[in-house]
Amino acid sequence: MKDFLNKIYRNNSLIYKALLYISTTVLIVYLFPKSGKFKYNFEKGKPWQSENLYAPFDFAIKKSENEIAQEKEELINNGILYFTIDRSIEDKVKQAFTNEFTSAFPDSISLKSSSELYKTGIDIISQLYAYGVLNESYSFSDDKRIVILDERVKKKEGVYSNLVKLDKVTAVIESVLKTHHLSANKTEFISLFYDVIEPNLTFDKSFTDKALQDELDKIIYSRGSIEKQTLIVSKGEVVQGDKYQILKSLQFEYESQVWSKSNYLWILFAYTLLVALALLMLLLFLLKYRLDVFDNNTKVTFIFFNIFLLILLTTVVVNFNSKFIYVVPICILPLVFKAFFDARLGLFSHVITVLLLGFVVPNSYEYMFLQIIAGIVTILTVKELYKRANLFISVGQITLIYFIAYFAFFVIHEGSVETLEWQTFGYFVLCGLATLFVQPLIYVYEKVFGLVSDVSLLELSDTNSKLLKDLSNKAPGTFHHSLNVANLAEASANEIGANAMLVRVGALYHDIGKMKSPTYFTENQSTGINPHDELSSKESARIITDHVIDGIEIAKKNNLPDRVIDFIRTHHGTSVVYYFYMQEKKTFPDGEVNKLDFSYPGPKPFSKETAILMMCDSIEAASKSLKEPTSTKIDAFVENIINKQIDEGQFLNANITFKEIESIKKVLKYKLANIYHLRIEYPE
Repeated sequence: MKDFLNKIYRNNSLIYKALLYISTTVLIVYLFPKSGKFKYNFEKGKPWQSENLYAPFDFAIKKSENEIAQEKEELINNGILYFTIDRSIEDKVKQAFTNEFTSAFPDSISLKSSSELYKTGIDIISQLYAYGVLNESYSFSDDKRIVILDERVKKKEGVYSNLVKLDKVTAVIESVLKTHHLSANKTEFISLFYDVIEPNLTFDKSFTDKALQDELDKIIYSRGSIEKQTLIVSKGEVVQGDKYQILKSLQFEYESQVWSKSNYLWILFAYTLLVALALLMLLLFLLKYRLDVFDNNTKVTFIFFNIFLLILLTTVVVNFNSKFIYVVPICILPLVFKAFFDARLGLFSHVITVLLLGFVVPNSYEYMFLQIIAGIVTILTVKELYKRANLFISVGQITLIYFIAYFAFFVIHEGSVETLEWQTFGYFVLCGLATLFVQPLIYVYEKVFGLVSDVSLLELSDTNSKLLKDLSNKAPGTFHHSLNVANLAEASANEIGANAMLVRVGALYHDIGKMKSPTYFTENQSTGINPHDELSSKESARIITDHVIDGIEIAKKNNLPDRVIDFIRTHHGTSVVYYFYMQEKKTFPDGEVNKLDFSYPGPKPFSKETAILMMCDSIEAASKSLKEPTSTKIDAFVENIINKQIDEGQFLNANITFKEIESIKKVLKYKLANIYHLRIEYPE
């Protein structure tokens, strides 16, 4: 058990990467469509790009959404309104009218007149209740079909205008009176009805809705069918009309039947394989070409997090409205990775991300082509991200590339520019503006993940910072030496294409450990007193070598990034404090001198930048000993120091070539020649 736990502890970094790899794969697959993907890409009104397509099986042609919507609208407009009737109301009203009529027209009125008026009243009631009187007014059109139900049995059909509304009773009474040519006592007669008329119809909304739903459920969502091996569309044929609907029907059949629930797990497994394969390629790239990144779990987490974040953002946009996919600033990914790592890793990660997005977006080939080209342009154009003008120029170039590539694709598909969708160009502009958000995003990432970009390096290079001011006050000679080394290192880095800003910052801070004991270093001894005269060679060597450890402690206390601390750790490598080593040998000629007592703790430089600093630091420090320098002396001086470092194997861990070292030698020779050039002697 103990051995097992020890093995887990020793391999905790690999176990973490495995868990990160698996969890990222699962999360990305979760975002993917939950069905298979139709293997053909097509758009309405554009030519069919693939070979002739024949029906792989029999399938029904589905109606378009517009057709179905029209049918539903017709059914809703032509739907029947159902009303329930109370049969007892009419007889009740007639009886009430008779009673009121008798009271209103006593025996003084002639029998004949009274009889005619009474019959007219009964006719009016019959007319009012021919279909029925509504209990309230509704906002239905007059030609809307109705059915009157008596205990759920159809009694009468008609249109809504046949029904009498309470506010229309007077108009019906006057119409009947006019027909019977009666006008005597009209007002008194009409008033009889106001107290007796009662509504007998009620709108049955639940029954009406149920009847409408039954009709909607009868809608047939297909029209006709296609038999197996029938030619659906030929290569180059424009996809429109029935062709488009047949292709959509085939796509639907694939997604709903060919990829049924029984195949869901297989689809999920296939997606997982592809995503896992893509992410594995990324990990293998890091392992082979960016081992320092692979070994750092924080950096690997940062890379996987950004890839997942972009896929999540794109998926959300596609689910909302796929026409906005070009607003998503995919080029932020290579920008961020180039800022924190390098261009090669940025491009590789960008390509992997775009390949994964091909499963999510429509028209995946067009989308992938545009985004990969834009990513390449991003990597090629963006330099010195900390300069705002550079970022604006690069974003403008990226947007222009989007314009050109999209225009070319549109012309290929449409064959003309008459129907060019100008709003898509607006989306590209929005994408460019969103890409500018990379600056604050980089700042957030620096704080969250503890990474360092060129923007932070620019801030650290300010010589008015607190730490560098302390260095200039406590160890002015060391500060001046650091400035000279920074200038030499920056020029050398520019010559071989290394990170000039990083190496400059590293040079400014590489000797901050000398602040602890400044007078023990010759460049700070202004009084002519050398404290080493009172110490043994071994003690002096220990104080000299300790400035590396002291520098690391000061750097961590002041929250300097690890990338800068690397320069403090490696700027002397495992070299020997040669002066005190030789003094010790002179003091004890017969004894054995342990070289390790006079060596720096290391490690050796492990990057181009740290190797450059070691060369420039040694050259600048030793150049102070040059007497009457000439170009020949300077050349020999540079060659001797750097060749000695090569012979000691100080650059074995750095990815720097002999050709690059020779280029650095030339720069250093040129710079020293300018520093120590002969001046004209001015007369007193």
